Formats: sequence, structure tokens, C-alpha cells
Amino acid sequence: MESITLNNGIQMPLVGFGTFRIQGYNVVYQCLDAALQQGYRCFDTATVYNNEAEIGKALKVLLPKYGLNRQDIFITSKLAPKDHGPEAEAAGLRSLAALDCDYIDLYLIHWPGKQGWQKEDPRNRESRRQSWESLEKLNQAGRFRSIGVSNYTLEHLKEQLAWCRVRPAVLQVEYHPQLVQQDLLHFCQEAGIHLQAYSSLGVGSLVKKEEVKRVAERCRRTPAQVLLRWAVQQGIGVIPKSASPTRIAENFQLTDFVLSVQDMEELNQLHSDTHYCWDPTTVA
Repeated sequence: MESITLNNGIQMPLVGFGTFRIQGYNVVYQCLDAALQQGYRCFDTATVYNNEAEIGKALKVLLPKYGLNRQDIFITSKLAPKDHGPEAEAAGLRSLAALDCDYIDLYLIHWPGKQGWQKEDPRNRESRRQSWESLEKLNQAGRFRSIGVSNYTLEHLKEQLAWCRVRPAVLQVEYHPQLVQQDLLHFCQEAGIHLQAYSSLGVGSLVKKEEVKRVAERCRRTPAQVLLRWAVQQGIGVIPKSASPTRIAENFQLTDFVLSVQDMEELNQLHSDTHYCWDPTTVA
């Protein structure tokens, strides 16, 4: 699978394995086993997923099974919204301990606001800054090889770039044909920030759309593969999640077909500014 080079020179696989709502050691083990077998080498978790410890434990067992070492895989985790501000450094160290790793490849601020505060609360700006400065510290100490943000709007990103010492390597946001954030994508491309998409399938809703099914039939692929390929073909990373070995395999098979200009245009026409997950646009 293709990798991209982040703005700090580190390589990151374009297709990763998402672990949201994959919990319990046995389930985590089975999913990671299936993913590693297919060739996934990038794994996305977060403090709020409550599975960091299970992932760390499972990888310790599974990596030797596939002849892999820690440096052969890429692990992403994220700061919980409750830990914004002065608590961010300690929270990052807890993620390292839970994953039982000397370093995390990519650590993201999960959400631009602090849990328990109103979205419009102006204190969110200073809280974000404190959090980022903690991430910069752990980055410079080698504990986080790369740092980035998630669910940031264009305004949040511009605000941070005005003062940060370390530029975000990655922005992870909801991005799919019904939420084509072109301005954000173009800004990231110009700023050297890799855009990674979550909820590429619109929490399952997009695969049922007739327009997506029509493109899938033409390509002789599944609707999920078409939606993931739509992103990858634009240089956007994806982190599909599934607990089904069949779907885990399908979601990784994205390099043996190409969407035509017509296919891409038909999918782009689905844009309706629809958020299936969280909408950060009102966070101060």
C-alpha cells in the first residue's frame, strides 16, 4: 500500500485501520490479526475509544506472528477533549503507557474544544494552545514522532499556524462525497499538511446511495471500495473500520482500479455539506 511523506519527512501509510468502537481484548486481537494479515500497517486509536491498552497488548503478540517489529507499523492516538489545557502532557504520557510504546507515530488533538465547555466559549482558544504546546514538547522529546489535529476548521488551522513552533503534520476530519471540504483540502495541500479522512462511508449511509452503487457497478467494486478510492485518488488518507474479516480485506484493496473523471464528478455531485459525525464549525 502506498505511503505518503509527512512534512517532517516521516512516512505514513495512506490507508490505515480505524478502531473506533472496537473494544474488548478478544475482538481487538481478531480485528488486528485480520488487518495485519491483509497488509495494514497503520492503526488509528484515541483515548476516548477506550481500547489503547488492548491494542498495545494485541500488537505485542501479533507483530512477531507476522515477522514485524514496532518500527514496521504506524500508530496514531488522540488527546481526549476532557484533557485539553494543562493536563495534555500527562494525558499524552498515559496514552504511551496504555499502548506500552516508547513512542507514538502520530498524536492528534481530537477536538478543538474542551469537554464540558460551551462550543462558543472563547477559553477554547487558549486551551487548544496549551494542548498544542504540550504536544510540541513531547514531539521534541521523541515520544510523539509526529503531531497533528483533528476536527479543526480552516479558521482553527489558520489561527494555530500563526503561532505554533511545530506545524501540524496531519489534519484528520470527516470527509466524503457528501462533505467535500475543498477549501480545507487546498489549504492543507499548500501548507504541507496531510489531510486524512474519517467516516469515509458516512457511517454506512453513503454505501446505500444509488449514485455510489452505480459507480461501483461500473467499476465492478463494492460501494465501500469506491468511496475509499475516491479519497485515496485525491491523495487523502483513509482509516476504514470494520470488525468483519471480509470487509477488512475489501477496504484495503484499493490500488488495482482507478475512478474515471466521470466517476469522480458523479460522486462529487453528492456534496450537501452533510456531517454524519461531529460539526466543529461553531467551536470558538
